[in-house]
Amino acid sequence: MYLDDKTFSTVLSSTPLVSIDLLIENGNGEFLLGERLNRPAKGFWFVPGGRILKNETLKEAFSRLTLTELGEAFDINQASLQGPFDHIYDDSVFGETPSTHYVAIAYRLKVKKLVNLPSDQHSTYRWFSLSEIIQNSAVHPNTKAYFVSG
Repeated sequence: MYLDDKTFSTVLSSTPLVSIDLLIENGNGEFLLGERLNRPAKGFWFVPGGRILKNETLKEAFSRLTLTELGEAFDINQASLQGPFDHIYDDSVFGETPSTHYVAIAYRLKVKKLVNLPSDQHSTYRWFSLSEIIQNSAVHPNTKAYFVSG
């Protein structure tokens, strides 16, 4: 269920959102990042993903989000769970306020090829090596956290 702006703003002000983030790995051990078009994390390189909707199972959300974020639906059983992560931002899709708190459930998925990457959330996509992810200041710290052990 999608919410109208007023209701969604109230939710953002009151509670964390639950989301799935996708750590997409190619055959060269590189990971797909997109340059974010929207707040929060606008302008940063970030992994694809999105929030889980009310009454949507993890399996359903994974299939929907891979289709919307990658242009191809994948089954959650093809991925490995990396764990939950907190993502806390001072801003939101609405601007400077309210702040946003995600509990992001990260899944790692190996793919051979992606051909129809959508442009709704990211202006461009690029494959990054692990060292590039860690060293590049334009990669958001919340994305870096997925690849730093400890």
